[in-house]
Amino acid sequence: MTGGYVVAVTFAVKDGHRAAFRDAVVENARVSRAREPGCRVFDVCADADGAEVFLYEVYDGEGAFRDHLASEHFLEFDRAVAPWVASKRVLTYGRLSGGA
Repeated sequence: MTGGYVVAVTFAVKDGHRAAFRDAVVENARVSRAREPGCRVFDVCADADGAEVFLYEVYDGEGAFRDHLASEHFLEFDRAVAPWVASKRVLTYGRLSGGA
């Protein structure tokens, strides 16, 4: 699949909350892929100790990403993990090539 709206998110997760964050973000990714027709890819990656978590998401377009941000499951996830996060960086890109 070429084209698409790519979102790359990097979280720095506070010590003592890494396992809970991991479980929450993996579930958010699973539900996003299952319930959002515009969500094509939602990969969750982490460094060895779980202190840094990287998300790679591909949506049909910016509108599909906005729909994700307004979804009930995302809003619940965002509220739950906010106290566990030291920092968060969000970057967006246009997808030029790739495979699924």
